[in-house]
Amino acid sequence: MKKLLKQKVLIPVLALTILLTGSAFKSYNSDFFEIAKQIEIFTTLFKELNMNYVDETNPGELMDNAIKNMLNELDPYTKFYNEQDVEAARIKRTGDYTGVGAQVRILKDKLLIVEPYKGYPADKAGLKAGDEIIEIDGQVVSDYKDDAGNLLKGIPNSEAQITYVRQGKTANTTVKRSEIEINAVPHFSLINETTGYIVLGKFNEKASQQTGYALKDLKAQGAKNIILDLRGNPGGLLREAVNIVNLFVPKNQLVVTTKSKVKKYNRTYYTKKDPIDTEIPVIVLINGSSASASEIVSGTLQDLDRAVIVGSRSFGKGLVQRPKKLTYGTQLKVTISRYYTPSGRCIQALDYWNKDEKGNAIRVKQKDYNVFKTKNGRKVFDGGGVFPDEALDYSKNSAITKAILSNQSVFDYATKYYYEHQNIKDINNWEFTNSDFNDFKNFLKASNFSFETDTEKSLNKALEIAKSENLDDDIKRDYNTLIQNLGQAKLKAVDDNKSQLMSLLSDEIIKRYVYREGLYEYYKLHNKEIKKATEILANPIKYNSYLN
Repeated sequence: MKKLLKQKVLIPVLALTILLTGSAFKSYNSDFFEIAKQIEIFTTLFKELNMNYVDETNPGELMDNAIKNMLNELDPYTKFYNEQDVEAARIKRTGDYTGVGAQVRILKDKLLIVEPYKGYPADKAGLKAGDEIIEIDGQVVSDYKDDAGNLLKGIPNSEAQITYVRQGKTANTTVKRSEIEINAVPHFSLINETTGYIVLGKFNEKASQQTGYALKDLKAQGAKNIILDLRGNPGGLLREAVNIVNLFVPKNQLVVTTKSKVKKYNRTYYTKKDPIDTEIPVIVLINGSSASASEIVSGTLQDLDRAVIVGSRSFGKGLVQRPKKLTYGTQLKVTISRYYTPSGRCIQALDYWNKDEKGNAIRVKQKDYNVFKTKNGRKVFDGGGVFPDEALDYSKNSAITKAILSNQSVFDYATKYYYEHQNIKDINNWEFTNSDFNDFKNFLKASNFSFETDTEKSLNKALEIAKSENLDDDIKRDYNTLIQNLGQAKLKAVDDNKSQLMSLLSDEIIKRYVYREGLYEYYKLHNKEIKKATEILANPIKYNSYLN
């Protein structure tokens, strides 16, 4: 134990030596006494804790928790990556790995199949969305201490013996692992004779190449207009965002600027190549899950009056991260700068450096937004994501919708619906009915779905204070009445958001029958946002009115 502790003590000392001798010393030497002091305190505390605590401790876990809790005080994008996390980041960046070809969610005692990819090993083995994997190659998932998703990975052509639960019944299957390629553009096609549709799902290393290929192919098929769908795209590589903007704007155009306290991270990114088409009308679809690189593309094309933005306000992530290599194969992904679109705006929505009394980041208030101007002089704003030129209320997730999604109720109901409706032959002529929606509401009640509003939180806090002041007897009756009324209001909120919820339920159900590829074909016929975009593109006068 003493030898181990000696090694542990050496690591912070070496880190301090590097800090004190690095180039940053010249700029920030005023901070270094405090840094040295705090590292020395932590080192001695860590040593004394491990030597003297009454029970045996795990130094690795203690250090891991200490690092993660420290980073939690900053922003959710600054993270410590162990060796497994580094590999996961590589997969996200490149889009290539060896595995079973399915999106999974890690739960406490199982792996949940969220979406099998069409034609890949999990799909060929018969696994479906909603299946709960409980054992892989004899390893019980609930007993596995690390990331259980890694059990599905392995060398090409190796087999995984999987035990899973479907609709209460346990079954077994064998999956042969293979190389998996995650496309940045999962779909592109013509919506009609003149309108091309491109879905850009992620900004990995293939994003601009695949988007460029799709654009050229659609133009060759006769496309005179383009709809670029960035809904649900969480972002990725900044340089790929710059390259995608470059498909539609000339060489040497400013796309994004990054500003940092470290001068070498202050960068300006310009387009470097000849574009594919600077004239073709473009509509970009965004929603509240379009973030980061998606916002660079949509925000820049908006600033340059090069595209009409349709949908709902984007997420609002105006921060840039960079991985920094640490020892033993680990990494620190650290927020190094903020980015600014050509008009000069930063669309960061949450202020992680000024938090409320509960430690939550404060959302920038609309009254504090600053006005900027596009190339043609249109007003755009910072501080709250990218605001669409054509805002659609049904694209915006409300608080109740977000709660239902985070509770997995939409996913679970889609699983139930699929197994109760096995006779659907033509999904393009199917629709989610009012009767189905009533069944969904009954499903919410039966599953004890709960959702605490900010109003309830405030009332509960007020009641606790009243109890401490011996006033609760006087207000308890009124409190119960208010809570009862809120319960009725929440039920009404489900009905008020019926259109949005029915759309989300339809999306999840459709994927069960025809995979994600079929969902995009369904979108072309039924999706409201695409219909609105097509309507705008069909009227050049209307399209140009948004840009001038």
